[in-house]
Amino acid sequence: MTLATLREVLQPALRDGYAVAGFVTLGWEDMRAYVAAAEAEGVPVVLQAGPSCRAHTPLPVLGAMFTWLAEQASVPVVAHLDHGHSIEECREALECGFTSVMFDGSRLPLNQNIEETATVAELAHSAGMSCEGEIGFVGYADGESSDGTDPQEAGQFARQTRVDAMAVSVGNVHLQQQKSDGLDLDRIRAIEAATEVPLVIHGGSGVPLSERWTLSKTTNICKFNIGTDMRMVFGDALRAAVKADPDQFDRLQILKETHDPMVAAAREALRSLRSG
Repeated sequence: MTLATLREVLQPALRDGYAVAGFVTLGWEDMRAYVAAAEAEGVPVVLQAGPSCRAHTPLPVLGAMFTWLAEQASVPVVAHLDHGHSIEECREALECGFTSVMFDGSRLPLNQNIEETATVAELAHSAGMSCEGEIGFVGYADGESSDGTDPQEAGQFARQTRVDAMAVSVGNVHLQQQKSDGLDLDRIRAIEAATEVPLVIHGGSGVPLSERWTLSKTTNICKFNIGTDMRMVFGDALRAAVKADPDQFDRLQILKETHDPMVAAAREALRSLRSG
């Protein structure tokens, strides 16, 4: 069994200068593909259940799916709740077998974000699990605008919450299909000067592969969340499968055609966090 906590995979990454991928999962097909890719590359992987995933599949089912995959895997697998918006939701995830929870208090006033994140971190640590928090606000492509992380607030947040990882807003954007012109390295350096907590980039799909590699090697960014890139690969593969055989109606046969493209794309993403 290789079920791991977020801290267990991020601390070696921080020490040795690489990053891990937090793959945003939507269903069984992509979960399997991400673990297969991690095994092929011989690296840890974080399986993440975000709000849209949880709206489709209940937390107890997701916890069981993640745990089963981890038990069969030859590499460390983190079962991670992404963007938990309440203390109770994070508590339920821990009770369902998740080894890591992200409490998203980024829309809250600073003091409230610190207080509620600290509560979740204590819940997680008491259970032997990990907690990720967010300071600043990472916006959405064609949606809410970002609010860049204040380095001084980041240091305060890290000290008072005792989180194992900290998501920051440094030019990254959720759901971005096009690659960005680059993250704000000056802001990243200022945050690093305020805290040594491993940093997380949400909206990693918008960061070019070469920049992911450089940041993994030269900064305290230890985790990139990757979702949109993989969704696009899945969608392309699904459309191709339906077009190739319009008479096929067995969804299992259709979905089977998404596996290899997803594994290939995930392997490329994983390599971008470890090698140039």
